[in-house]
Amino acid sequence: MKVPEACGPVSRWVRAALLRDEARDHREDAPIVLADGPVLRNRDAQLALWMIYELCYRGFDDVAAAREWDLGLIELRLELEGRLEGELREATRESRMPALDGESVPVRILTLVEAYPFPKLSAYLRREATAEEMTDFLRERSIQQLKESDPQSFILPRLDGAAKVALAEIQYDEYGGGRPERLHQTLYAATLEAVGLDPTYGAYIDEVSAVSLAGANVMSLFALNRRLRGAAVGHFAAFEASSSVPSRRIAAGLERLGMPEQAALYFHEHVEADSVHEQVAAHDLCGALVRDHPELADDVIFGAASALALDALSAEELLARWVDRPAPFAVEQEAS
Repeated sequence: MKVPEACGPVSRWVRAALLRDEARDHREDAPIVLADGPVLRNRDAQLALWMIYELCYRGFDDVAAAREWDLGLIELRLELEGRLEGELREATRESRMPALDGESVPVRILTLVEAYPFPKLSAYLRREATAEEMTDFLRERSIQQLKESDPQSFILPRLDGAAKVALAEIQYDEYGGGRPERLHQTLYAATLEAVGLDPTYGAYIDEVSAVSLAGANVMSLFALNRRLRGAAVGHFAAFEASSSVPSRRIAAGLERLGMPEQAALYFHEHVEADSVHEQVAAHDLCGALVRDHPELADDVIFGAASALALDALSAEELLARWVDRPAPFAVEQEAS
C-alpha cells in the first residue's frame, strides 16, 4: 500500500514526513500546529492519525519501516490522541453514568449494548437498501474489517491470567481457528470481491469518511496505549456483543438483493461466533480484568460506550447519506 493522498494541512504534513529522506532530522521540519475545534469528524485529522497508526500495522511500500518510531510523528500522534480521547470522554459521559456501584461490569456492558439508542442501520440494510447503498456500507467498513482483530492483538501482552486466556480464545476464532482461509479479514475481503469491490487492504482509504476512519483509529488508540487497556477490552466486548443480530440482518439484505452467496459468508460466520464471543468478552475478559484490577472498571465502561457511540455516528451518517431525511434517522426496530 502506498501512502494515501492528503486531504488537508495535517495529513499533508504527515504525508511529507513519511516520504522525506529518512536521513533528515525531524526537528529540522516546521512543526504542524493543530487548529482549534473537534477532531472526531475532521477527516484531515483522522487521516493523519490513521497514517501514523498504520506504521504499527502493515506500513507503506514507500516508507521505511523505521518511521514507526519517528519522534515528530509520535509527538503529533500524542496530540491527536489527547484531543480524540477527550472528545470521546465528553461524548460518552451520559451513557457512563451513574458511576459503578455494586453492578458488575459485564452486566453494565451488556445493558449498554441492549439499551443504546443508535439507529437501526442493519434493519435498513436488510429491508430497504439498494445494491449501491449496500456496497457503500461495505466499502466504508472495509477500513476496519480488513484489519479485524489486529488492534486487539496488541492488548494480549498487556493482560495476564484469566483475562489474557479469554482474549486469546476469542482471537483464535477471529484468526480462523488455524485455517488461513477462515481468517475473518479474509472472509471480509471475499465479501468485497463478491460484490465487485476491491478487496485490497487499504484500497478505499482515500474515499471513506472521517467517522469511518475514527472507528478504526479508536481501536488503535486504546490498544496501543497500555494505560487504556481497560478501554480497549471494553470496546472489544461491546463490539462483539453488538454484532450478532446486525450480522444476521445484513446477510439477509445481501441475499434479498441477489448478491453472490460468497458475499454473505462473513456475516453468517458472525451470527454464531459473536453470540458466543459476547459472553466470553463481557464476562471472562472484562470481568476477569476488573476483578484483578478494579481501578480499570470505569475505563472498561468508557471503551464500551465509545464503541457504541461511534457505531451510532456511522449509522446516522450513512442513513442520512442514503435517505432524504435529516440525521439522526432510526429505522423502526424489529424483533431480533
